[in-house]
Amino acid sequence: MLVALAINVVMLVAEAVGGFLTGSLALLADAGHVLSDVSAITLGLIAASIAARAGSARRTFGLQRAEVLAGLVNGLALVAISIWIAFEAIGRFSESVELDAVPVLALGFFGLAGNVVATIVLARGERGDINLEGVLRHSAADALGSVGVIASALVILATGWEEADAVASLLIAALVLASSWRLISEPLDVLMEAAPGSIDVDELGAALCRTEGVVAVHDLHVWTVTSGFIALSAHVVVAQGADRDLTRASVAMLLRDEYGIEHTTLQMEDEEDDGLITVENA
Repeated sequence: MLVALAINVVMLVAEAVGGFLTGSLALLADAGHVLSDVSAITLGLIAASIAARAGSARRTFGLQRAEVLAGLVNGLALVAISIWIAFEAIGRFSESVELDAVPVLALGFFGLAGNVVATIVLARGERGDINLEGVLRHSAADALGSVGVIASALVILATGWEEADAVASLLIAALVLASSWRLISEPLDVLMEAAPGSIDVDELGAALCRTEGVVAVHDLHVWTVTSGFIALSAHVVVAQGADRDLTRASVAMLLRDEYGIEHTTLQMEDEEDDGLITVENA
């Protein structure tokens, strides 16, 4: 992320200056998106640092969801940027602006090269991390935005149709908006404590019931604390005569090996002859 930050700062300065000098909205739109990248990476680095802090008596999980909040903020920022770009682009159709397409083309290629390098660097990180994924999607959308800048400059050079700059800006806005969807939906799922999309809770419950010694499972809850940290709690009814501790160990092993869930809270309940259940914590 530090490498990507350095690359984006250089691109931001180049594209912002170039956009103002050439009058290209597409270039300024791409610079605006690069600015969001710089903010996103900075926010991501701060969030990662906060999330690494140890828990306390009040915040027993620590501040790990700071990364999730950073991802949500980045997603909302992308929506705001896409709206601004679209608004400015629509205004350009009724306002003629002379563009110097040659430097726009050169800066477009410069931006594309920088975004490709930054995206490759970020893609080597942990893709399951919502925080890092948010920064990566910013960078990938920027690369596509640079392609739009290049395309508009080529059209203007070939045909003189300067409205191509506004059209490219609208396409960039659409790409930015599309890239924001996952950054908003996934953090909201985490904050609402929804089950991870990779886990079928009904199938997981059935697998637990197939474990030797297990009669039934109820009050099953699966949620994500932060990226890569899945938690589970459940009441497990143990068959008569079964070893409660051994059954609990078998259930914990299944959850760890088959579903990657290591943070579990299992309340074991013994089945009685008269159908009643005796509750014992483990």
